[in-house]
Amino acid sequence: MVLELLRDKLPGVAWRMALCALLVTVGAAAPALAADVPLDPALGESVVFIRNRAVFPVELETTLFRPPGDGPFPVVVINHGKASGNNRLDPRSRPLVAVREFLQRGYAVMVPMRQGFANSGGRVSGEGCNFAANGAAQAEDVHAVVQWLADQPWADITRMVMLGQSHGGLTTLAYARRPHPGFKLFVNFAGGLKIADDICPWRSALVQAFAQYGAVTRTPTLWFYGVNDSFFPPEIIDPAHAAYVAAGGPAEMVHFGPFAKDAHALFASARGLPIWWPYVQRRLEQAGLPTQTIFPQFAPTPPLATPPPTGYAALGEVEKLPYLRGGGRAGYKAFIEAPLPRAFALSARGAWGWAAGGDDAAQKALDNCTSRLQSPCQLYAVDADVVWAPAVSTP
Repeated sequence: MVLELLRDKLPGVAWRMALCALLVTVGAAAPALAADVPLDPALGESVVFIRNRAVFPVELETTLFRPPGDGPFPVVVINHGKASGNNRLDPRSRPLVAVREFLQRGYAVMVPMRQGFANSGGRVSGEGCNFAANGAAQAEDVHAVVQWLADQPWADITRMVMLGQSHGGLTTLAYARRPHPGFKLFVNFAGGLKIADDICPWRSALVQAFAQYGAVTRTPTLWFYGVNDSFFPPEIIDPAHAAYVAAGGPAEMVHFGPFAKDAHALFASARGLPIWWPYVQRRLEQAGLPTQTIFPQFAPTPPLATPPPTGYAALGEVEKLPYLRGGGRAGYKAFIEAPLPRAFALSARGAWGWAAGGDDAAQKALDNCTSRLQSPCQLYAVDADVVWAPAVSTP
């Protein structure tokens, strides 16, 4: 209890100092914290802690990506999704596919972790069946981040855009009800919230939430949903979109068909960029926002070409994993639960490594594997497919 109170009351740095002092003094077992993700100076990446506006304020871990120079830069705010389980264990969100696209065009990008996520203080707010209230609670943290932006000389708050994926899409639509006047566009990628059927009728709760948001939103919104979205397929999201529009909300729906194994992963995948970027670019141009590349150094390197599925095993057949036991198989189980894009690599000497999200999961998985024993590694699985096959000996 003491640790939770400290975390909720102290700024990020002070919280860590207090935690270390407690550990040294009494040898207490610390609560699990989100893993620190290394900063990438090549992306102008930094982390700041921004105090929210709650009755008992807490610090929000917020990642900033900035192009070279002093600005002022147009700003993109990206709202993250919600994984199952303890959200304090979530790493801070780094949606690098979108980040790189906007950095190339001279935008600064802000990615706030809302209350109770990763190393932000407090608890995840807005739980339960009132989805409209859930999104509104999330949006309060985003309002605090935007208010902080208004005091930054490098930020052009007359030219802003907001994107959100999954739970972050719900957050984005909730924020759009009463936005800062500098926002020209809101983009919703597979936004919504889903809970167990035995808790409440969540489908109707989603429709009701979107109807409430649409009734008071007048800034343009752009929505992306795929037919094989595991959370919000057309039969679920179309009634919610219709309710939003019927209530008066301006919302262009883009049904982009099937995408990979799960359209819910479109935003995080480099393969999804050619689907959504042309629509966003057109909307940016219509709003008079920049779309020309001025910083080509932020473009991603071409992704590693991955081998096709081999049929050696189903993704979940952990017992067929070659070379690895114990920790390696536990790591593979974690990989299976990770969001797309993802990749797992291994070596005949027992090394293994995996990666999920970002620019090139396959290459990062190989790099992580090789770094363990400095031995050659090969891909075992990519996204939802096993791509490894036993070596065939020749006579």
